[in-house]
Amino acid sequence: MARDLKPLLVVTGTKREAAVVEGLGVITLAGGGSRARLVAEIERLAPDCCGVLSFGMAGALAPELRLGDWIIGTGVTGPEGDWAGPCDGVFSNAMAPRLRSGRRLPLQGPVYASDALIADAGDKAEIHQRTGAIACDMESHIAGEAAARHGLRFAVLRCISDTADADLPPAIAVAMKPGGGLSVGRILWSLLTRPGQVPALIRTTRGFNQAYRILQSSGARALKSGW
Repeated sequence: MARDLKPLLVVTGTKREAAVVEGLGVITLAGGGSRARLVAEIERLAPDCCGVLSFGMAGALAPELRLGDWIIGTGVTGPEGDWAGPCDGVFSNAMAPRLRSGRRLPLQGPVYASDALIADAGDKAEIHQRTGAIACDMESHIAGEAAARHGLRFAVLRCISDTADADLPPAIAVAMKPGGGLSVGRILWSLLTRPGQVPALIRTTRGFNQAYRILQSSGARALKSGW
């Protein structure tokens, strides 16, 4: 795919995810779990961009997905009232050939996007069964709505950081600050008030770090060759 003269807008959850693709001629925007801020920033940046990519980590909803697997969104679904719509297949698939986790190619399917973190394994199973979504994140519905509003190409490219059978500890839900940084104070307070979550937090952090290494190793390469 030939490069557009305008940059690609890459929307992530955290600054750490955004750092993977910085310096590639793209504009990065970390949501940090703040819907209002993300909506305002995308609205400001989108008119000067050629497309919008939702990029970074995702939670698995499909049970066959493993840590570090790539997924390519075919569309976005979510709670009633939130934006839902298709992804640009040509835009998405142009990046796919360089994406691998070991010998596994990306799984394609709809992505469930919501302002709320999907932390409970039972909730993941219910959403997968009800919607057919293969993964979930907290930015794709906002990014997709903005892309549709501005007539821009839209894709979702995510790496799995927690599996469908994993419950996320409460500290994860309060970890992000607006702007994509980590709130160490809120994490520590969560651990102090609920110390029993420490093993789950260690497991979750290890999974994130494993997925992040794969995000680093092939995510930037996919963007270089694919947009």
